[in-house]
Amino acid sequence: MIIGVLQETLSGERRVALVPSACLQLSKQGHTIHIQQGAGLDAGFDDDAYRAAGALVASRGEVIAAADTIIRVAVPSPSEIGEMRSGTSLVSYIYPKRHAAVLSALAAQGVHTFALDTMPRISRAQNMDVLSSQNNLAGYKAVVLGANSLGRIFPLMMTAAGTVTPAKVLIYGAGVAGLQAVATAKRLGAIVEVSDIRPDTKEQVESLGGKFIMVEGLDSVDVQGGYVAAVSPEILAKQKEAVEKSLIVADLVITTALVAGGTAPTLITAEQVSKMKRGSVIIDMATEAGGNCALSQPDATVVHNGVTIIGCNNLASSVPTHASELYAKNVTAFLAAVAKPEGFTFDLEDAIVAATLVTYQSEVRA
Repeated sequence: MIIGVLQETLSGERRVALVPSACLQLSKQGHTIHIQQGAGLDAGFDDDAYRAAGALVASRGEVIAAADTIIRVAVPSPSEIGEMRSGTSLVSYIYPKRHAAVLSALAAQGVHTFALDTMPRISRAQNMDVLSSQNNLAGYKAVVLGANSLGRIFPLMMTAAGTVTPAKVLIYGAGVAGLQAVATAKRLGAIVEVSDIRPDTKEQVESLGGKFIMVEGLDSVDVQGGYVAAVSPEILAKQKEAVEKSLIVADLVITTALVAGGTAPTLITAEQVSKMKRGSVIIDMATEAGGNCALSQPDATVVHNGVTIIGCNNLASSVPTHASELYAKNVTAFLAAVAKPEGFTFDLEDAIVAATLVTYQSEVRA
């Protein structure tokens, strides 16, 4: 099939859906790649690199007109959906629970849409998991951004003038992003504590050198498919009390908590921010989904009572070369599993197709 790659138009989005090495691999699988001129420049890949990989470089209109399938990164805007031909397949981030209007518009346009962010958590789909690959990079970058924003260094340092004590880092959430943040902060020499209501993450946190904030009753939380199915108000209250003790002395706080594509939970209230140390920093990685801090703003910095709160919608895009390479590998693995040279199989009995195909034959399936 003819695969089209367009330049991302979302403000701040520097990634490209396919890198030259992925184009070469897909070409060997029998696909033809058309890419918009300049689509990879922000990620460090020029048009000549794509041509050398066998891709055809063309204008945006020419790519859309020729493509059977369009691969992209950001959720498409209404104008971008309007550009697409009926019968085209789309592979992209979609976040169906947050973007009902996008799904309706794609279905009305006759676009068959695969949402990579709904990839099932099964072993066969691990190498297609864009959320894990991108969140890994985001967790690393959150610590780097936080360290750059602090007025102190991370590691213990012995000097002739005296000892510099290590920074204290508190991380909310021990998913992929949180665990990478733990590893990065520890490498920089910080003391790291982690809060998560999934008791099975305790071992992972401790294996990276972090301290897991454990409260009574946490081991009874019902976890299904990696997400919390049920937790009592009593346990949540105990955890909030335990975590607040660490929050008010922390130098850097990183929040990573999301709810399976829905609205992010509020974990830090305005009252709690007022109790924090002056000069401390909060990196809120969940602002695109509403934010984990009550005072954070999407892609904006807010200062409250001497505490700097940085909202980060898209940290993976700040390292676009590696982010694009990993995303492209995920996409290539996905296409190898659910498509043939002549096109997608649309096999609804396949667990991967059933989970990711969110619009099909002008209907919303999500």
